[in-house]
Amino acid sequence: MTEGNFVDYIKIYASSGKGGRGSVHLHREKFISKGGPDGGDGGRGGHVILRGDKNMWTLFHLKFKRHFKADHGGDGGSSRSTGKDGADVIIPVPLGTIIRDADTDNILYEITEDSQDLILLEGGSGGRGNWHFKSSTNQTPRYAQPGIDGKEAWFRIELKLLADVGLVGFPNAGKSTLLSVITAAKPKIADYAFTTLKPNLGIVEYRDHRSFVMADIPGIIEGAAEGKGLGHYFLRHIERNSLLLFLIPADSNDIQKEYDILLNELRKHNPELLDKQRLLAISKSDMLDDELKTEIAKELPKDVKALFISSVAQLGLMELKDELWDLLN
Repeated sequence: MTEGNFVDYIKIYASSGKGGRGSVHLHREKFISKGGPDGGDGGRGGHVILRGDKNMWTLFHLKFKRHFKADHGGDGGSSRSTGKDGADVIIPVPLGTIIRDADTDNILYEITEDSQDLILLEGGSGGRGNWHFKSSTNQTPRYAQPGIDGKEAWFRIELKLLADVGLVGFPNAGKSTLLSVITAAKPKIADYAFTTLKPNLGIVEYRDHRSFVMADIPGIIEGAAEGKGLGHYFLRHIERNSLLLFLIPADSNDIQKEYDILLNELRKHNPELLDKQRLLAISKSDMLDDELKTEIAKELPKDVKALFISSVAQLGLMELKDELWDLLN
């Protein structure tokens, strides 16, 4: 998936169908000139439905089609025949999608399961035909109900990635390089900050044909929780990851300080993020000899297990996979 095709935020307009009119009809046939009322009910207006699709990873399909309108219900007919229901509009979305009211920004729904159907807007009910209104004092009612109008609204659709492992680190920590080496993903890689502007997903192949999903997300800077840098792009996606892999380069001036800043940004965005399992990988470790590794290990955070890896030299990557798999399972 190319970076330009990854869309994780979209605004759409939806309109459900109006219900059909009830019929005003009196029964007529040969030898029956004055039959009773037999007008049928109108059909239901079409719903606007969101459907979870496990094979989708982005909202790109909504980028160029943002207006959705369901069909109106058909009018009732004679012989108590009910009008045809309006066709529903079904909008497929990836798992991890949340729906907000565009005016209030309140979260209305979320889609987390494959084939999960969620009625975003219900179609209007069909009006009742005149046969419903027959009574002892009104044998031939010449009126019926109109259909109920459909609903319309603007919604904000957001995607929070459902990945097993989320990569956490500053820009240029080597997250994209790691993803490109241990998965088939091809993220943009360059020697400057914020190379990654949108999340990238990759499937990590593990032993015995097993696998798990890893997400490379735009790097954090201090103040990300307040919106600095690409903070909001990043932090929204981290909420759905099962495990957080912190990546700090071996040439960092202060590994403990970087780790503390990253944790603090997660805490400010959502304190519950600190409840997730964590693993620390010291990247670019091919430049270290055993003596330097020993010295650095003394200064590493004590509350998280740490591994030395190198994506370029492919050092420690199998050990990293083993550790991630054990934590996930």
